[in-house]
Amino acid sequence: MGKKYPGLNATLRSFINEQQMFFVGTAGAEGNVNISPKGMDSLRIVGDNTVRWLNLTGSGNETAAHLLENPRMAIMFCAFAGKPMILRLYGHARAVHPRDPEWAAWLTDFPPLPGARQIFELDINFVLRSCGMSVPCYEFTEQRDQLNQWADKKGVDGIAKYWVETNTLSLDGKPTEI
Repeated sequence: MGKKYPGLNATLRSFINEQQMFFVGTAGAEGNVNISPKGMDSLRIVGDNTVRWLNLTGSGNETAAHLLENPRMAIMFCAFAGKPMILRLYGHARAVHPRDPEWAAWLTDFPPLPGARQIFELDINFVLRSCGMSVPCYEFTEQRDQLNQWADKKGVDGIAKYWVETNTLSLDGKPTEI
């Protein structure tokens, strides 16, 4: 049922662009595996073998810590409406922070979202499509705005303080380089 691709073709790009959310999976050399749901128009296809996603401030920063030890990442998309499909992008990723030279140019590809803390770039090794016939159907109503409201209320200085207090170490006590 599954099919492997060396990169993204027009059909797979179209599928990704239709999705309202995606999931990111990473793991360090040891410790916890992390899977995070993402949304808010935060993913861009850069090429057949490259995607970037804007990471917003959250309760943890596991992805950043994991990539410092082990750059492997998987991104998964599921069709929750229409024809069933699961699409996984496998590859190696890196984090770009506001202090990095690429940040300013890459950030222009995304809508202005408060609390942006990293842009992750995934160099895709291969893509795997599978049936998704067991994924339930859901009707999309809207993106949630609570995270944006929270970040706006905190402000730039409040977000910086929050990063120091909660985002500098992973659940396993590993540095995130925020």
